[in-house]
Formats: sequence, structure tokens, C-alpha cells
Amino acid sequence: MPGIDECLLEAMRLPGARGAALVDWTSGLALGTVGEAPGDDHETTAAEAAELARMAAEHGTFAARGADPAPVEDVIISNGDSYHLLRFVDTSFDSSVFLHLWVDREEGNLALARIRLGEMAARLVLG
Repeated sequence: MPGIDECLLEAMRLPGARGAALVDWTSGLALGTVGEAPGDDHETTAAEAAELARMAAEHGTFAARGADPAPVEDVIISNGDSYHLLRFVDTSFDSSVFLHLWVDREEGNLALARIRLGEMAARLVLG
């Protein structure tokens, strides 16, 4: 079971990965970063991604429907040259963290990145 550093390094081995971070969405702080950050600023990127993650996680509009609504699994943002994947991590405590992966659009594979990021989030050991 990998810790934060091992998980982020594994994420960077995905095709087209430009940068990765583990972020606490309640505080906006990066708990770990690797690679590049948009605008070359990991702290600003973490804070801005946390705002988006918090909005998705806290609003019922985005939750699954049914007898037992499941929380949001991930958020995907696409722009002209890249994808941003925010994958929520289930933890034994408050579960207020997510993995943020920045992937080059030409070199990356969005479907593969989403699947692998989910697998990494499931194996991640925090605490």
C-alpha cells in the first residue's frame, strides 16, 4: 500500500502526466506535489482545485441518486491542451483529500488516467 510520495510518483508514470498533487479540499493545502503545476505555482493550483472539489463534494446536485447516494468519485476538467482529474480519496478519517493529476491532452489518455487514478486512490495509505 503506497504512501503519498509513492502514489504521486506512480501518477507521474502515466502517459502525458505533467504534474500531480494530493490536496486537502477543506484547507486548500497541498499535502504533496510532484512535477509541474499550471502557472508554475503548486500552492495556487492546490487552492484553486480545492475550491472546485469542495463545490462538487458539498452539493447534493452532483451526488449519485438512489437509496444510498454515493459521494462524487472524480471531477474532470478539459481545456485546449490538457486535462485535470480530481479524484476523491476515501479515508478512515474525514475524507477531505483528493488527487489532482494534470495530463497533457496530446500525449495522455483520459480514460486510462481516470482508471489508474481511481486504483491509486483506493490503495493510498494516509496517516
